[in-house]
Amino acid sequence: MTSTTAARPWWQTLPADYYQHPYATLLDRSDPLKVLTTAAVDQVARTALGSVMALALMPSLGTPRARAIERERLRFYAPLADADADQVYVAPPAVPVRTRKSSGWGLGFGEAVCERLSFDSPFEPLNPALREDYARNERNRRATALYIRRPMGKPRPTLIFVHGYLLDDPRVNSRAFCLPWLFRMGYDVLLPSLPFHGPRAERLHPYSGYGFFGGGLARTNESMLQGVSDLRVWTQELLNRGAPQVGISGLSLGGYMTAMLSTVESRLAFAIPNSPVVAAADMAMEWQPLGGLMRRSVLTDGWTFSELRQSMALHSPLSRPPRLDAGRLMVIGGAGDRFTSPRFVSLLHQHWAGSDVHWFPGNHLLHLQQGRYLRLMKKFMDRNVHPDAPDQPALAAR
Repeated sequence: MTSTTAARPWWQTLPADYYQHPYATLLDRSDPLKVLTTAAVDQVARTALGSVMALALMPSLGTPRARAIERERLRFYAPLADADADQVYVAPPAVPVRTRKSSGWGLGFGEAVCERLSFDSPFEPLNPALREDYARNERNRRATALYIRRPMGKPRPTLIFVHGYLLDDPRVNSRAFCLPWLFRMGYDVLLPSLPFHGPRAERLHPYSGYGFFGGGLARTNESMLQGVSDLRVWTQELLNRGAPQVGISGLSLGGYMTAMLSTVESRLAFAIPNSPVVAAADMAMEWQPLGGLMRRSVLTDGWTFSELRQSMALHSPLSRPPRLDAGRLMVIGGAGDRFTSPRFVSLLHQHWAGSDVHWFPGNHLLHLQQGRYLRLMKKFMDRNVHPDAPDQPALAAR
């Protein structure tokens, strides 16, 4: 169903109602109570977030004139859906990176050195119609990250961990994904802030992450591309500092960034998207009331879902092959996830033929049996970073 395995690209062959197609993992049969219960919780939470996103998009879709402008801007991206990765993800130039000390309070890394790194993002929107407006977001132009390393010695293999939409607090991500444990097991850690999140959110935005969708779907396309561009700068900076290998993982939107980066950055030691977004337009149709807004506002005046999907396919990992071999790719998904549903996570695994996959019996927010996949994740990382190293102490069951 992807552009690499069929005569026609995935955005043409995937049914328009694919988001409604039934899909069951093996865990749906072996652990149905956990899957169904967590799925029900996810549907409630998804409706709440779908409402937030619909409100953010309303200014760009609320009037006939606004909708016409938005559709015209989106048409710019349709020919880029099957363009070469280097044409879509323009290589960023070298930029100076600033370093200052950070307390690391609440991260749980003990005596590790914590530094706040920053640079002026060199990203420029592909679409000329958005450049002036995008540049007005001054805080977003300053890319930032927390870098956690050993007090002494050379840099170690480094994990870039990318947060999800709205869930940008590094303290939450550090604890939720046991990053201090991975640090003790031999990995330095970088926690970047995605565009319009955390310190990059504009002062007048109502919440962190608002700007990612608040300027319309064309702005969302550019925000995706800026996220990848900035991650390429971080990858280069870590290698410049002496990290022997750099790999990446992330949750939800961070998982999407992880998958996107793997289509353009061959220097990664591994890529592990966790519960990733895979097809943004399809996901939007599944989320209510966001899906209803899309039908009433975007898909009018003869505009079809196929056109919308193609206009947002330029950043889908389904649109081009990864630049990592299958042995460096691992996909993690929740059987009860109704934010990034298993039917789409499975599409990514199929597209990445031969990649590892692990399903857990939880949803997008509650990762049951997480200790199991964290141990598998670490073994996978070790296999690609230092395969001859002895086994390390296991993470306590969670």
